Amino acid sequence: MNRLKGILMIITGAMMWGATGPMMEWILSTSDMTISFMLTVRLIVAGFFVLLFLKINGRDIYQPLRHKVWLRQMVIFGVFGMLGVQLTFVGSINASNAVIATLFQFLAPIYIILFVSVRHKVLPPIAQVAGMIVTMVGLFYLLTNGSLSGFALSSGAVAWGISVGFAFTVYTLYPASLMKEWGVLLSVGWGMLIGGGVLFLVSVTKLQAGIVTLGDWKITLMLSLVIIVGTVAFLLFLGSMKYISPVETSLLSSFEPLTAMIISVIWFGSVLGKWQLAGAIIMLIGVTGLSIAGGKVKEEQG
Repeated sequence: MNRLKGILMIITGAMMWGATGPMMEWILSTSDMTISFMLTVRLIVAGFFVLLFLKINGRDIYQPLRHKVWLRQMVIFGVFGMLGVQLTFVGSINASNAVIATLFQFLAPIYIILFVSVRHKVLPPIAQVAGMIVTMVGLFYLLTNGSLSGFALSSGAVAWGISVGFAFTVYTLYPASLMKEWGVLLSVGWGMLIGGGVLFLVSVTKLQAGIVTLGDWKITLMLSLVIIVGTVAFLLFLGSMKYISPVETSLLSSFEPLTAMIISVIWFGSVLGKWQLAGAIIMLIGVTGLSIAGGKVKEEQG
């Protein structure tokens, strides 16, 4: 029963996270709201309510801030992890679309494998190398749509997309000690609040235009949905790991691009080229192979 609960949680969370991409794409395409304003509101509001939830439940939310070592790590995670992921993901959506941005997110396992291999000075297992090659073949078709005459995506879209993968790598690897010491919710809550606060300070002079866009109730409603749906999706994702293995979590998170693709086709009428679609499928197969190979390596090491 617990395993079924975990599966339902990760599928629901992945589909909800996949849905936020088209929502943000719609906001950016139908209003003058800037990326910085959208993310400032999203991070600060979500972080505030996560910390408020912990405070109401009797948690001392200020404890990690009283230690310089943990405070420094929390700031680094908030700026380069939490804010980095959000900024590159939305930037990728703005430069291409929600489907492409979500697919680029799946490059993160390759970066993680390469980082770990360089750090420990060991070659990755053959199975992981094969998974990386398959993923890169899929990426090639996604970028070119099967034609060597030129990229199907702009150079800006490619740059943002590659950045998404790197940002997810930092987001995944860096906060391990933070979450082990202080828990996931407290780390994420402060990460969101710090990341949003820094972005607010950097772009404070440009926020007035964003406030004006909230005069349209449709924009305000959609932004509210992005905050709520995205936060619930993240909590479901984290909660699922109590009941199912990381490998199953990685496999089932493939519902993210699938959901983004279906919604984008219905909502925007946007369709990938046939070779781009093939590339997307190949990429997901490659990432699935990386997840399975990574799970087997951990089992053998254990």
